[in-house]
Amino acid sequence: MKRKIIFGTITVLLVAVLIWFGKMNSKSPVEYETETPFKTTIVKKTVATGKVTPLEEVEIKPQITGIIDKIYLEEGAKVKKGDLIAKVRVVPNEQSLASARGRVNSVQIQLNNAKISYDRNKALYDKGVISRSEFEAIELTYNQAKQDLVNAQNDYQIIRRGSIGGGGGANTNIRAQISGTVLEIPVKEGDQVIQSNNFNAGTTIASIADMTKMIFEGKVDEAEVGKIKKDIDLDITLGAVEDKKFPAKLNFVAPKGTEESGSVQFTIKADVTLDDDYFLRAGYSANAEIVLEQKDSVMSIKESLLQFDKKTEKPFVEVKTGDDEYEKRDVKLGISDGINVEILEGVAMEDKIKVWNKKSKKEDDEEEEENS
Repeated sequence: MKRKIIFGTITVLLVAVLIWFGKMNSKSPVEYETETPFKTTIVKKTVATGKVTPLEEVEIKPQITGIIDKIYLEEGAKVKKGDLIAKVRVVPNEQSLASARGRVNSVQIQLNNAKISYDRNKALYDKGVISRSEFEAIELTYNQAKQDLVNAQNDYQIIRRGSIGGGGGANTNIRAQISGTVLEIPVKEGDQVIQSNNFNAGTTIASIADMTKMIFEGKVDEAEVGKIKKDIDLDITLGAVEDKKFPAKLNFVAPKGTEESGSVQFTIKADVTLDDDYFLRAGYSANAEIVLEQKDSVMSIKESLLQFDKKTEKPFVEVKTGDDEYEKRDVKLGISDGINVEILEGVAMEDKIKVWNKKSKKEDDEEEEENS
């Protein structure tokens, strides 16, 4: 009895297996969708990141050390060359002031002595006691003493007041050196400022720039800098201005690169064409689209149709040769924009190329039916 049950069970399983194989064999072969090559324009671009800055920016520094007494403008103000920006109040160094005062007194003593000698010898010269050449030497010494006193007094006034006599404002008045917009005033009233000299760059009182002339300054990778040439056109997009591209023309490519994060970057600069409807502020972050290569109306396929040999890593496609039959063909590629790629050799316009990673709708329907 047990044997009959076992044999019956085996028979039922065998029949089920045969039925399953029959269904599998009755399924139609796998069908894949195909696509044909097409003509299109392929543009290979790169993007350089950077910022928009004024072409001309000048830092205004004082001609004398002192304290900011008054600031007459605010950041963003429009100025013309020569406009007053701020005024510096001179705080003299006590040691330098005492030294200058002592030099004035010393030269005054010398002048007094020279005048006595001059008056005495002039009387003798008028009487014919001394020669003319001897008197002229004494007169020269007297005149030099008078000039030395003037020089010493001027030095004292400069140290004490920052200027000579009533011409005051020359050094203490800080004026715009160019016409433009005040970008920044990093000091405030009461701050101490230092004049520019051989040992110190000096304190910046204001930065002024001509905002009607803007440039893009960014960086490109070494792998792409060789394809970039001067005077090519760029499209500048700004993070602060949506849906707007500003045309620009490349005018500078750095001859030397700098290493950043393991790659060498080269600085580029381009003149930006402004639009009167938009006001560009200095320092806006920007991206520049640069066309590296462009080909019009070339035979192309979608990059998703490409496959790569595991051993040689060469690209190939599968071309339909008959019903459910495909032939492997090596292809030679041209430029690519990341979506479409140019085909130089390997396929013709009429070839049907297998969409290798996409099954047909018929196969999908059969899988759904089987799962249900």
